[in-house]
Amino acid sequence: MTHTTVHAYAAPAPKAPLERTTIERRALGEHDILIDIKFAGICHSDIHTVRGEWGHETFPIVPGHEIAGIVAEVGPGVTRYAPGDRVGVGCFVDSCRECDNCRAGLQQYCTGESGPVGTYAATDRDGEFTQGGYSTHIVVDENYAVRIPEALLLDAAAPLLCAGITLYSPLAHWQAGPGKKVAVVGLGGLGHMGVKIAHAMGAEVTVLSQSLRKKDDGLRLGADHYHATSDPATFLALADTFDLILNTVSADLDLDAYLGLLKTGGTMVQLGAPENALTVSPGSLYRRRRSFAGSMIGGIPETQEMLDFCAEHGIASEIELIPADRINEAYERVLASDVRYRFVIDTSTI
Repeated sequence: MTHTTVHAYAAPAPKAPLERTTIERRALGEHDILIDIKFAGICHSDIHTVRGEWGHETFPIVPGHEIAGIVAEVGPGVTRYAPGDRVGVGCFVDSCRECDNCRAGLQQYCTGESGPVGTYAATDRDGEFTQGGYSTHIVVDENYAVRIPEALLLDAAAPLLCAGITLYSPLAHWQAGPGKKVAVVGLGGLGHMGVKIAHAMGAEVTVLSQSLRKKDDGLRLGADHYHATSDPATFLALADTFDLILNTVSADLDLDAYLGLLKTGGTMVQLGAPENALTVSPGSLYRRRRSFAGSMIGGIPETQEMLDFCAEHGIASEIELIPADRINEAYERVLASDVRYRFVIDTSTI
């Protein structure tokens, strides 16, 4: 395959509606694979980026880092994949490959000169600007794709490449499992995956949500308990309860109140990305040897591990499949929290 033109949906300028366009994909290199994209999830990060909320970006931007598809062609040196293989691409498409983190399979924490190369809105190692999964095809290095097991439907597997691994990684790192009490703050695109995965790992799972509106869903997805954080009694009743709290929301929370829900030695992990700086009173940490930590997606080996775990346990995202001409409507609905629980684009409609 030579350098080729493919169809895509792009934001032409900050805050502008996404529109159908064409983009160029690079010719296959030695270790590249061409993926025929079948489905692409819509992540809140896509919306932040195309609205210019995370700093200056180069436009037009094709978002999308929850990509599921089929290998169409492979470069001459490719050994990991063959045409017809089911594959996924997540939040990054390259890294320095040489730092300690890359060598350890923690490419998401690459400490190379520019860190991991984002799937879109980033400068690739060849100097080209990356464009994401709201398109019909993508070319990536075989080492930055993962295999999607046959047991997973491609459309419901797409959001696992961001939402799934974002929750799996901290649950695995902090050893969620039998005998552990895990709380998930927020039951959205991220939170619902946390409930499913923590439940499958054998933990006792509690959802902490602003209201009880989604309680039936939470219990159906695997939560053992569901509490409204708008009720002050919740924080009294659940004080000193949890081993691990995963905060999936991007709102400005009273972190000290949530830290008070941890047992001695417990950890609260920040996964959402609020606009304002987070503040924590030192006493919330040292009085019970509590920790406040962060976590970001996962490396390639752990992402593969997550997909295999989800296939083994029958876990996939709860999705609403949409045609490409409804992307802008879907963005508005995400901002209004009107999705249960992840929009996925059928890229055949691009």
